[in-house]
Amino acid sequence: MANNKSKRQQEVEKLVDRFKAYETSEAISLAKQTAKANFDETVEAAFRLGVDPKKADQQIRGAMVLPHGTGKTQRVLVFAKGEKAKEAEAAGADFVGEQDLINQINQGWFDFDVVVATPDMMAEVGKLGRVLGPKGLMPNPKTGTVTFEIEKAVQEIKAGKVEYRVDKSANIHVPIGKASFDEQTLKENFDALTEELFKVKPQATKGIYMKNAAVSTTMGPGIKVDISSYKK
Repeated sequence: MANNKSKRQQEVEKLVDRFKAYETSEAISLAKQTAKANFDETVEAAFRLGVDPKKADQQIRGAMVLPHGTGKTQRVLVFAKGEKAKEAEAAGADFVGEQDLINQINQGWFDFDVVVATPDMMAEVGKLGRVLGPKGLMPNPKTGTVTFEIEKAVQEIKAGKVEYRVDKSANIHVPIGKASFDEQTLKENFDALTEELFKVKPQATKGIYMKNAAVSTTMGPGIKVDISSYKK
């Protein structure tokens, strides 16, 4: 049978034992070695959790600021008026507006990465649910994107705030940096994210909470991480 994998893929796969769970630093070092694309690949952490996402009391969703950011500058759109609009501009938001921006989005404009809204704007912003929702862009109080603390929200997003949310298969995927980051920086981001996920463990969870974890780069294979040292 012909091997359809590229030479690069075959070389990368030789580096990684798919059945082994590596110590965090070693897993990150391997992930960096597998990043052979001609762009700065994103490093992502994935976690399999022992929760039932169908149950409301086992939903996991939130946001945190990674110690070293993600390496990506997020373009922030803020829906606000009056003084709060001025506050958003001063904090460094890329786009600030009201109905004008709502109209642009309805016409298919999406040149932004994160949306923040003041609570008094949500009646209008809510009408964008069918277009923003599927893209994961809808502001939400749980992730700190529906707030009157506009300055704080914008600054945190610019500093490398990431959102996490358990999917239907009880997995969570979060970017933790770029392949160009050094190993220690990536490890500190991974450690902080892992600790955060333990902090938000639902009380209703039974059995093993964090079943397994892995790191990977945009084009690289998943590398299992031994999470036994994190378990509390």
